[in-house]
Amino acid sequence: MTALLLLLLTPLLGGLTLALLRPLNLAGWLNLAVSLLTLGAAVWLAWLVATVGVIAGPYFRVDAFNVYLVVLTAFVGVTTSIFSRPYMRHVCASGKISARSMRVYHSMYQAFMLTMLLALTTDNLGVLWVAVEGATLATVLLVSLYRTPEAVEAAWKYFILCGVGIALALFGTVLTYFAAQHVMADPAAGLTWSALYERAHELNPTVMRIAFVFLLVGYGTKVGLVPMHQWLPDAHSEGPTPMSAVLSGLLLNVALYAVVRVKMLVDGSLATTATPHLAGALLMGFGLVSFVVAGLFLHRQRDIKRMFSYSSIEHMGLMTFAFGLGGPLATFGALLHMLVHSLTKSAIFVTVGHATHLAGTQAIDQIRGLIRTQPAIGWSLLLGVVAIAGFPPFGVFTSEFLLLTATMQSQPWFAVVLLTGLAVAFAGLFRHLHPMVYGPAPEGQQPVQANLLPVFIHLGLVLWLGLSIPDFLAVWLDRATQLITGMHLL
Repeated sequence: MTALLLLLLTPLLGGLTLALLRPLNLAGWLNLAVSLLTLGAAVWLAWLVATVGVIAGPYFRVDAFNVYLVVLTAFVGVTTSIFSRPYMRHVCASGKISARSMRVYHSMYQAFMLTMLLALTTDNLGVLWVAVEGATLATVLLVSLYRTPEAVEAAWKYFILCGVGIALALFGTVLTYFAAQHVMADPAAGLTWSALYERAHELNPTVMRIAFVFLLVGYGTKVGLVPMHQWLPDAHSEGPTPMSAVLSGLLLNVALYAVVRVKMLVDGSLATTATPHLAGALLMGFGLVSFVVAGLFLHRQRDIKRMFSYSSIEHMGLMTFAFGLGGPLATFGALLHMLVHSLTKSAIFVTVGHATHLAGTQAIDQIRGLIRTQPAIGWSLLLGVVAIAGFPPFGVFTSEFLLLTATMQSQPWFAVVLLTGLAVAFAGLFRHLHPMVYGPAPEGQQPVQANLLPVFIHLGLVLWLGLSIPDFLAVWLDRATQLITGMHLL
């Protein structure tokens, strides 16, 4: 439990220190140091799970599924901290935010990381709900950081929509507790996920059906599923770019993790009923609609960050569909897609931050000729979009190929829809990308100092995963797949 305590106490104490720290030139370095220490604790925890097995304690449980996301969350937290240190310093120097707002940014960044890690490691559905609600509050402060009318409006939209969603999730949690009271000898275990999972077949199926609908809509709002997605494009476009990287790379994954955990309970409860696959069917429906709608909306965007936020909705829809489809191949592919999407999309947002700094705007039609004015930024954006569009040899191609194969085996007509949706999204992305990268460069545009180390790290890893999935990762994903589906793939 020492590794788990270190994992949670590091961002907690780091956030409190950053809230009080006066020398702003130290804040960025301290934020990075805290993130590195958190990553060290996450790797330690993963090593313990790999060697010892499940780590369990009061209110906490770490297994192959959640520790996988813990390491991913901590890793993206580090690389985004590397980018945010010079980026936010430039934002402060330009007068867009005050010194006080800088303290808010760094402290809320660590608060956000704390809530994500707490949501992933807790074994209690009530604590999970509290952690996701805490993430909402931290993100509201980050979205409104610039204090412009548009940023404040986006923060309020985020707060209201996600507040409604989290309220629905609370009601679903209460219903789950109600169902548990009739089968659990210890009332305190009524919200403990592992205890509920062991006796899921005894939970009242009617109550669990209703509970799942509320939990899916509630946490699905955080995932960005259509039609509860309206907060996501505004939050991305109005908040600081580092926040966009962790929103798409981390928050959406954690919310989907919550949905999958609840689905596992409901599947056990409904296993012997007339509708054993109800939870999976609902996930497939919401996922497919989100996937298709987001791909269509990509074509209409005029703001570069909004465009990539719709790309995130598209990919989260694809993952939701895959988890709903079930089976070892689809689940393995969805877990791999969580990894490659997080790495690729956060790399894209880091590049977008530099591109908008160079152009002085987020308007797509005013970002032109990046390869001519600053080749490193232009090539990074081009490679990022090629990767996220699912081109080989990047890892997104591998995960999407697995998902399409699984769909073709069980639901061939849905595979046609997925292929069509991928083609539509590809057309939308490259329609906007070509002039931004290859168009005529504006006159008098001055190069900016670009910190692209996180981009190179992320895209390098995604390329590696496209060429060959290392044995340790394949075994890790297979263990997580077995935990979710009860079946091994390898």
